[in-house]
Amino acid sequence: MMNKNATVLKDINEGWRNSANQPSLPEVHNSLRIPKTGSWLRKFIAFAGPGYMVAVGYMDPGNWATDIGGGSQFGYTLLAAILISNLMAILLQALAGKLGIVTGRDLAQACRDHYSKPVSFVLWVMCEIAIAACDLAEVIGSAIALQLLFGIPLVLGILITALDVLIILFLQNKGFRYIESLVIVLIVTIGGCFISEMIMSKPDVGGIMIGFIPHSEIITNPAMLYLAISILGATVMPHNLYLHSSIVQTRKYERTSLGKREAIHFSTWDSSIALFFALFINAAILILSAATFHRLGMTGIEKIGDAYIALSPILGTTLGSILFAVALLASGQNSTLTGTLAGQIVMEGFLNIRLRPWIRRLITRMIAIIPAVIVAIVAGEKGTFSLLILSQVILSFQLSFAVVPLVKFTSDKKKMGEFANPLWMSLLAWFVAGLIMLLNAYLLFQTFFG
Repeated sequence: MMNKNATVLKDINEGWRNSANQPSLPEVHNSLRIPKTGSWLRKFIAFAGPGYMVAVGYMDPGNWATDIGGGSQFGYTLLAAILISNLMAILLQALAGKLGIVTGRDLAQACRDHYSKPVSFVLWVMCEIAIAACDLAEVIGSAIALQLLFGIPLVLGILITALDVLIILFLQNKGFRYIESLVIVLIVTIGGCFISEMIMSKPDVGGIMIGFIPHSEIITNPAMLYLAISILGATVMPHNLYLHSSIVQTRKYERTSLGKREAIHFSTWDSSIALFFALFINAAILILSAATFHRLGMTGIEKIGDAYIALSPILGTTLGSILFAVALLASGQNSTLTGTLAGQIVMEGFLNIRLRPWIRRLITRMIAIIPAVIVAIVAGEKGTFSLLILSQVILSFQLSFAVVPLVKFTSDKKKMGEFANPLWMSLLAWFVAGLIMLLNAYLLFQTFFG
């Protein structure tokens, strides 16, 4: 058995330019014990956590802007775009988790060990731009929530969001499970808020069911297609692929063929279940917007602040607006926890350098906070909303640069050995990658020439 396992590891390492590799997130790598015996449920609980940290990126404030706009303008029609995006995300995140478990590399390290230095550098720059765009959405979302709830000026709210760096450092020193637990608590908070608002808004159940069925109008209507692609960019987050391939390695599973197979099994279940929670929350935002704003002909509601103000008179209670803002704040803070971790993984993985975690996270926050503060001062809320939408377009463009290497690596038998994607999965993954590139090319054309 040992000889067979050694052969598998040797074959996998021969698929890379560099066989030796520094652990991803070394401060928490291999730190959470997995029981070797016990029930399926006990092992599942031990593996559960990384999927929920990934899922928060799929329900960040950037999603709110696109979902609110989609619901107010087109009712329930774009629910199909949310469903398709989430199904694509489930596949891609499963591949990211498998890459990390099998190779012991996160996606950034894998790119560095496969591509030339110039190509790796370009990929790193593209990924940093995506993380900055995502972080920008989270910073603005949290600041808007603080303004709505407590009347804190937008600029001051943006500056307050920098304190999340201290929260992450404190929790990570306590143990990685503490970060995962906080993330799950915040997800439950967001879900509870939207369940309450869904009950208050009394949506059309039939309309919801029909909305999950794709309509040709999504393709033929340019405005609807633009929003659908924006939903794709807001839902499938490129930095989440890097994040997931790293944090699955926090589990202390057996680095044997059988141990890796078991880890892949539980990791896929973990991320798939967590992403169904993200599907529910994204759909709930759009459904709430459709059941309130679109139903009353308020198709111009796109800004988060406008939605907050309009909800109370429509639902007949101020509780609706308060729950909306609380969910937004929880969403923004949740996403910053994972976004800053992704920044650390990407810089260390691509450049093979180590910075103190607080320095790397402070750099990540400053990249997002500085432009947000400037826009908030110069253009106010309207400008920050435009910046929020722009951040999602940037994310959508960058997605291909993460998806293509991921599919390429996980389909390569020299790199993955017996764990390489079967033919049907490779074909499906390449189809998804091609679809993403095609939609992004159309979005680029519409943005500049449409």
